[in-house]
Amino acid sequence: MLGGDSEITAIIDEGCKFEGNLSFSGIARVAGIVTGSVFSNDTLIISQGAIINADINANIIIIFGSVKGNIKASSRVEIRSPARFEGTIATPSLLVEEGVIFHGTTKMRDKK
Repeated sequence: MLGGDSEITAIIDEGCKFEGNLSFSGIARVAGIVTGSVFSNDTLIISQGAIINADINANIIIIFGSVKGNIKASSRVEIRSPARFEGTIATPSLLVEEGVIFHGTTKMRDKK
């Protein structure tokens, strides 16, 4: 999933709730509840049990939890079981694992 030198630089852990505009550098992991919008030039990992009601714009987005919103990823989106997704995805690369619940639309585009 992540390279050997990768290090998580931001965590919203289980039991935490964030409302508003979240912006970060580096790799972030969300296991809590986020409402609003999320922006990063790096990687966002949404852990199993996380609940995200937000528009997300990041380089790489990996989802194991529940996401409702619009996603724009400049590199790729991975939706891993047992994730639930509702919304739209715009990305050049999309992986949806068996067992995922997906209600939405995708817009595939070439990498810039």
